[in-house]
Amino acid sequence: MRVLLLSAYDASSHQRWREGLVRSFPHWDWTVLSLPARFFSWRLRGNPLYWSMVERETLEAEYDLVIATSMVDLPVLRGLVPALGQRPTLVYFHENQFAYPVRSEMSREVLHFCIHNLYNALCADHVLFNSHYNRNTFLQGAEELLRRMPDFVPKDVVHQIKACSGVLPVPVEASFFKERTEIPEGPLTLVWNHRWEYDKAPDRFFRALEIVADRRVKFRLHVVGQQFRRRPECFAEAKRRLPSHIETWGFVPQRSDYLDLLQRCDVAVSTALHEFQGLALLEATALGCLPVAPDRLAYQDWVPEVCRYPSSIDDAEAEADALAEHLEQLAAKVEILRQEPPVKLQHLSWEALVPKYLDVMTSLCAKS
Repeated sequence: MRVLLLSAYDASSHQRWREGLVRSFPHWDWTVLSLPARFFSWRLRGNPLYWSMVERETLEAEYDLVIATSMVDLPVLRGLVPALGQRPTLVYFHENQFAYPVRSEMSREVLHFCIHNLYNALCADHVLFNSHYNRNTFLQGAEELLRRMPDFVPKDVVHQIKACSGVLPVPVEASFFKERTEIPEGPLTLVWNHRWEYDKAPDRFFRALEIVADRRVKFRLHVVGQQFRRRPECFAEAKRRLPSHIETWGFVPQRSDYLDLLQRCDVAVSTALHEFQGLALLEATALGCLPVAPDRLAYQDWVPEVCRYPSSIDDAEAEADALAEHLEQLAAKVEILRQEPPVKLQHLSWEALVPKYLDVMTSLCAKS
């Protein structure tokens, strides 16, 4: 099997997904083209220009299957390299632009990104989403976008995409499925292991911790995850206000140290405003942490209802209060919590999902 794999905005989760896919089918002949995850707007519109001129010979080679992430501008790339239009094509959506929180000044740009997503899905022979939430918000968003078009709107566009689409998560790597060697001791230990950006709503998390701390609840805190040059101011403020609770603060570069840290925690928390799968929380959960997340987004796909606190996406203070109440209850029964069986996620491992990926990919090739 000869496969061309295109990742136009190769963010960390995209990179790990494509590397895992190649690793899981070692006997296939893989050709991979990827571009760095920076300059988002330019990358989404510029990838076909670059690839069609710099990688043309690679793109025009014979392949049994083309796999592209949704960041690839597939319609334009196919127009510039017509040979690609002759190959069966799978498009994988790690996210969709319809469900992103949008600032008003970005609305025109995001409209173009949404149309980019729609055309990509229509170009594909099959579409995969990493969660039901991702698929549902894409289909709903596409329906709403088409209703906004003033005229000349074809029928059954969304139905066509729905009929050739499915859900297959980004699998969790085997290294996260390790038995706990020791049970945490002392007060409730929390970890927040997400990107240090506004869309993960760290301000809500830290506000909840301040409420819990004011109530004299004991807890230990690890705040880790990927950082960028610019970060929300609430991180510096929280570090100043919660010094007695903090055990780890900042990115953990060594993977083995990161895995060990997660195993020492009781609870992994998310406060995200958008999340299409939630790999960071999945990884912590696979290593034995109890997931705590708002009752929204992709978390409804896999986080047990008892672990989800009430969602108030438009009321940050109310949501922080709800999270604080949830954490206080967990702290009060921390010893019982440590004896309870972990949330099982083996069905999201590479071992469990590879046969499903295989079925989708070989079925596409058989139809060509």
